[in-house]
Amino acid sequence: MKKVIVFGTPSCSWCRKLKSYLKENRIHYRDIDVSKNSKAARDMVRKTGQQGVPQMWIDNRPVVGFDKAKIDKMLDLK
Repeated sequence: MKKVIVFGTPSCSWCRKLKSYLKENRIHYRDIDVSKNSKAARDMVRKTGQQGVPQMWIDNRPVVGFDKAKIDKMLDLK
């Protein structure tokens, strides 16, 4: 099973869509609210150079935004 971490905020509609998509596909993930976790936010920016959310790391490889095609490929979906 791949290790999946989602970085987002409660007010982000794309974050909600991403989490819903992962749940639909029975993908377990760790949810990190970067509006409350400044260390995680810094780590996210350090790794990707991006502040925008959603971001997810799949086995420590970043995906910025809800890039469904990339997510499907990395998680062997569809």
